[in-house]
Amino acid sequence: MIYPIVPYGQPVLRKQAAEVPADYPDLPRLVADMFETMAVSGGVGLAAPQIDLSLRLFVVDIPPIQLEDGPSAGETTPAEPFRKAFINPQLLSEEGEPWGFDEGCLSFPGLYETVYRKPVIHVRYQDENFQWHEATYDGYVARVFQHEYDHIEGKVFVDHLSTLRRAMLKKRLDKIAQGDVRVDYRMKWGVAKKKKS
Repeated sequence: MIYPIVPYGQPVLRKQAAEVPADYPDLPRLVADMFETMAVSGGVGLAAPQIDLSLRLFVVDIPPIQLEDGPSAGETTPAEPFRKAFINPQLLSEEGEPWGFDEGCLSFPGLYETVYRKPVIHVRYQDENFQWHEATYDGYVARVFQHEYDHIEGKVFVDHLSTLRRAMLKKRLDKIAQGDVRVDYRMKWGVAKKKKS
């Protein structure tokens, strides 16, 4: 099943998500649907709040890419495809000198902004069998984790921008919230979607 993506401006993106209970019905199907939705939408990460489910769950699927800047500049990171579901994840710590990278988000179609994040993270999460794992990620994988983790905490990537930059983006953000954007994947607009003539 392909879910529509919830755009900026919808309340679910500002709620701290609830933990996924061990008896959540048909969780493997939901995870598979999230991977499929992310793939057809052109993303590398997708959090449950972005499909209107306030759950502490996100999926990541990163192909090997060549970075032009940041702590892994000039390297392919990750060296192998990185595909994983994170259930009830915890961001234990972040380390290193923050580095800037242009981030986008399926909930903000067409918008890309430089966001500074620390390059090394230590995390804890459950897999689809609700077994706990701990891991350390760096570079681009760490960034994608941090971006998706923000979603389950009720934050979005523009929150990391300066007050001035957010003010400069207000008209564009308002247009996204009103549905006044071009997008080539399904979105779930709220009742306030602007009618186009």
